[in-house]
Amino acid sequence: MASRTVEQEDTIAAIATAVGEASVAIVRVSGRGARDVGERLVRSKRGLPVKLRERGMRYGQVINPKSGDVIDEAIVLWMPGPHSYTGEDVLELQVHGGTYAVEEVLSACLEAGARMAEPGEFTKRAFLNGRIDLSQAEAVIDLIRAKTAFAGKLAERQVRGRFGEAVRALRRRLLELEAHVEVTIDYPEHDVEDVACDHVVSVCEGMMGEIDALIRSAELGRVLRDGVATAIVGRPNVGKSSLLNALVERDRAIVTDLPGTTRDVLEEYINLRGIPLRLIDTAGIRETEDVVERIGVARSHESMQKAELVLLVLDGSEPPSPEDEAIARESDGSRRIVVLNKIDRGIHAEAARLADELAPEGAVRVSAREGTGLDTLRDAIVNKIRRDLAIDLDASYMANHRQKRLLEEAKEDLRTARDAARAGATLDLVAVALQSAYGKLGETIGEEAGEDLLNEIFSRFCLGK
Repeated sequence: MASRTVEQEDTIAAIATAVGEASVAIVRVSGRGARDVGERLVRSKRGLPVKLRERGMRYGQVINPKSGDVIDEAIVLWMPGPHSYTGEDVLELQVHGGTYAVEEVLSACLEAGARMAEPGEFTKRAFLNGRIDLSQAEAVIDLIRAKTAFAGKLAERQVRGRFGEAVRALRRRLLELEAHVEVTIDYPEHDVEDVACDHVVSVCEGMMGEIDALIRSAELGRVLRDGVATAIVGRPNVGKSSLLNALVERDRAIVTDLPGTTRDVLEEYINLRGIPLRLIDTAGIRETEDVVERIGVARSHESMQKAELVLLVLDGSEPPSPEDEAIARESDGSRRIVVLNKIDRGIHAEAARLADELAPEGAVRVSAREGTGLDTLRDAIVNKIRRDLAIDLDASYMANHRQKRLLEEAKEDLRTARDAARAGATLDLVAVALQSAYGKLGETIGEEAGEDLLNEIFSRFCLGK
């Protein structure tokens, strides 16, 4: 873990609530000088200093330390360290929300001896003081940015340390295995090296399987953070924009009977049973001489290629055109759900035939205008995400990209140790690989985090967190 710097011994202050008008705003102060700040700023209605009550609330008035003028009324919360969010003395001033009052209170805190906190510095201090590990600190960002209840639930589990617990359990087993190998190296008369190698192979393979589960959770984490990029594609007038509006449940895209109404990609997030879906409505794909529409069509092709999931929309009420078949050939069948739209107008036999050819498991038949079949389509999307995109929707935690990279490196070290043991190599080589895996797992939770890494991670936080 990184050591504390001179800057981290300072008393820091920041606004902990969102900017804008509200009933209450909070100014947070943390550090060894937090009590001094509170005693300098807070007075009773009679003008007497307010005695801070440990882990209790007091009412007072916040004054300007220079002029003595009253800035605002406040509820004062005092939390001495180490039993606080940061592990340090923490003072919170709950004042009236609004730009003027909260900014004046923050300025008063700075006048009283605090300095402005850097982004994420409160959480960084919680990490440096051992209140949380690095995976918990990173989960705070996920909790703040969660787009769905499911994402928030997993982030909250991460904040409570579920991911860290899993990693620490792996490290304990690795430490036991390292000790067993070291004893065999130092005292070969007490063990049979072949037996030790068999034990290394067995334990490493078991841990590699558990790390695989953690690695898979990173894909779930990416989806919950960014959403599943889902392109709605098809030729003009098959009902792509109507389908977007139906899934979003509001008129987000312009819908007309004129071909080529949509000329650019349009994005909208929806919460699909806990999974954020980034819907991309695209321009109808066709040959056209219109310069603007051609740009939109080019972007439609690009969106289709980059999307993780493609909803290929066909007009079920009329026979398919060569454009339908060309778009079908371009789209990737493994990432595609075929949607037969406009079934309220009747289903043309040739349209049904093409849909069944493109989707052996069955095309989804809907009427975007009437709302028919939308629940079936939602089921198909969730099942596709779970099955074909290999995303574990039952995971108990979600790793991020940094953690995934370290987990993959740790798994590779374990593979090296296993293969060396299986090949009958010297146990010294096995021990080196095990030590490397132990270190990589430690990095995922911040046991060996450098200052540059910490600065990069916490710079992504907002001020006051």
